[in-house]
Amino acid sequence: MAAKVAAVVVAAGRGYRAGGDAPKQYREIAGEPVIRPTLAAFLGHPQIDAVQPVIHPDDESAFRAATAGLGDLLPPVSGGATRQASVRAGLAALRAAAPEFVLIHDAARPFLSGDLITRAIAAAEAHGAAVPAVAITDTVKKVDEQDMVSETLDRSRLRTVQTPQAFAYDLIVAFHNRAAAAGREDFTDDAALAEWAGHRVNVFAGESTNVKLTTNDDFERAEAVRLAALADVRTGNGFDVHAFGDGDHVMLAGVRIPHARGVTGHSDADVALHALVDAILGALAEGDIGVHFPPSDPQWRGASSDRFLAFACERVRARSGLIAHLDVTIVCEAPRVGPHRDAMRARIAAIAGIPIGRVGVKATTSEKMGFTGRGEGLVAMATATVRLPWSAS
Repeated sequence: MAAKVAAVVVAAGRGYRAGGDAPKQYREIAGEPVIRPTLAAFLGHPQIDAVQPVIHPDDESAFRAATAGLGDLLPPVSGGATRQASVRAGLAALRAAAPEFVLIHDAARPFLSGDLITRAIAAAEAHGAAVPAVAITDTVKKVDEQDMVSETLDRSRLRTVQTPQAFAYDLIVAFHNRAAAAGREDFTDDAALAEWAGHRVNVFAGESTNVKLTTNDDFERAEAVRLAALADVRTGNGFDVHAFGDGDHVMLAGVRIPHARGVTGHSDADVALHALVDAILGALAEGDIGVHFPPSDPQWRGASSDRFLAFACERVRARSGLIAHLDVTIVCEAPRVGPHRDAMRARIAAIAGIPIGRVGVKATTSEKMGFTGRGEGLVAMATATVRLPWSAS
């Protein structure tokens, strides 16, 4: 089915001015890669039908890690040597979706709001080409080659331009094709390209918070702002137990471990993931795993517990929060957890969409005491720390 509105998110640049050893779109703010909330803003908007990421070909693994469990993104396409070439590649990838309108956004602007996206769509529908902008509050001077003031500009007519820039899809594709045919690859934004093509560009209200992260100072300020907004720090606990039964493996933290016995349970009986799900839901005060995935419902028979953990993590993000840390302790005499610890941490991190450094997996025995000591089953206990925007609820 054709999409009415699509978004192209450009993330192919290197962005090393921001510091660090990774492109800025994969640097973290408050434990979350920059590109993730950028994409999530479009995925969560009811008027956006398709989201097309454009990435550098060297960043495929970083992109997969940053977007794990995020949602229904279109497969990323490789960008070009310039921003203009990257946008053109994203537009071409949308040809099958045949959108009427397209929003083009920089991945390094992660703080755009849903209202800004709504305004962009309305402006595109009304004008065919439109850009968000904010008024300049500082006095602006024009200087000469000797850095001497040559003119004071009238700031009342000046604006700083942002993204998402919004266009009728066929129109901006035609402009990009004309520029490519003319050998022009020097446009710094799509509005400039439309101006060059002779089309008038509307300006609509941007947002002062919709900043582009460019330098390390930008990241430090963004980190402080993000954490200040997530002042409601919550902790939840989870507990799960399953008995051994027939089988030749157990699932623990999303990892299949060969074992002389299996585990009984309605789903795949992964005690580690079940405990983590309850810990996250507990931190949100949203019940437990049985409330959302009742054992009486046959659709969950044999289901992978990855789905349950992904659901709980999405509940955090639906409330504009983030997962600060997940920690699970597994109690059993066998199988041995130690050889699989790093694989478990990596799997939990991938499902939850958080760095592996924010996942702890520990194991212990019950010193031959109780049902775990007799080898009758396994226990897992988990703790989740989440940060939410402060509210009275």
